[in-house]
Amino acid sequence: MFRAFLLEQANGQPQGFSARLATLEDADLPPLNEGDVTVAVQYSTLNYKDGLALTNKAPVVRAWPMVPGIDGAGMVLESRHPDWRVGDVVVHNGWGVGETQWGCLAEKTRLKGAGLVRLPLAFSPRQAMAIGTAGYTAMLCVLALEQHGATPASGEVLVTGATGGVGSVAVALLSRLGYRVTAATGKAAQADYLKALGASAIIDRAELAAPGKPLQKERWAAVVDAVGSHTLVNALAQTRYGGVVTACGLAQGMDLPGTVAPFILRGVTLVGIDSVMAPLPRRQRAWDRLARDLDPVMLERMTEEVPLSAALEKAQQLMAGQVRGRIVVKIAD
Repeated sequence: MFRAFLLEQANGQPQGFSARLATLEDADLPPLNEGDVTVAVQYSTLNYKDGLALTNKAPVVRAWPMVPGIDGAGMVLESRHPDWRVGDVVVHNGWGVGETQWGCLAEKTRLKGAGLVRLPLAFSPRQAMAIGTAGYTAMLCVLALEQHGATPASGEVLVTGATGGVGSVAVALLSRLGYRVTAATGKAAQADYLKALGASAIIDRAELAAPGKPLQKERWAAVVDAVGSHTLVNALAQTRYGGVVTACGLAQGMDLPGTVAPFILRGVTLVGIDSVMAPLPRRQRAWDRLARDLDPVMLERMTEEVPLSAALEKAQQLMAGQVRGRIVVKIAD
């Protein structure tokens, strides 16, 4: 017997949606052909996608019933995969888990061994989930900025959605690497929090959220954007000649209501960041860099821990914009 959050949809109708903490049996686990490694999950986390799934705010879940939780860290209980043995401690991010395959907001789950990453020695399972997909995505953004020539000497870096999970980790990473970071947020009360993470300046997200000119005053050498829509378009319009912008989120919207002007007149590079299906070598590189470059003190400063039983309530707060930083879910009592 084990506990898990179970999402159900009666008769395939959205109005029949329910999310509850259920007690399940091993026989309820997905068959081994869907996941060849059985994991005792110690910690999970709440990302934006988890919030969408738990509150049914968007059609994230595509198979029913579903256990949500795109991230998990824990110990291998059983393995039919050659890379993993009983007792190994692993981390999981993405790969459709919590959407088409059972996820990690459960005391036990089955995952595909090919998608697992060995827990870096620098991190505990709790710290790995304080990072989670959000922090791992932030690291992918930093790697992309570096790949396209951004350095601390290049100039100011903008981070949008800065009090969110991706934004918080991005601010902490970039500032520790020596960049001057400007954080965009709609939460003026969190200015001290962002400065403690390393932001050198704070701007109101309203400066970026409305339609703007195709080209604006050059300001940013690089951008990490987790917001999309007009915010991303304005960030592009304000990026300096030859600068680079990474896009990894859609908190404001999926649309991109802009022009090609920043690309053809200023040589700006827009890099899409996908964390869900990123190949294993790229994942491993990101985790290795997180182990080297993320200050554990800063990580703890942005982290809140809740028990599994509180995951639904915290997801509702997340979707209402009442959460900052990272939420760790402690699975076992």
